[in-house]
Amino acid sequence: MEDKAKKIIKLALKNRKISYVKLSEKMQEKGYDYNDNSLRSKINRGTFSFAFLLEVCDSLEIDLVCLD
Repeated sequence: MEDKAKKIIKLALKNRKISYVKLSEKMQEKGYDYNDNSLRSKINRGTFSFAFLLEVCDSLEIDLVCLD
């Protein structure tokens, strides 16, 4: 699952043509404190929490579909 989560974020960044630097800026605008190097490391490792994934999605304005 870690690889899948990592691929989802990387694909979202690629499709939006957003670098780790720009992602860091967007996240800081939303109040999430990550620099581009820590984002790169965290995403490449693939070991991050669901809360982090939600923060990335919020910063990239990605709506998640909830299944009941």
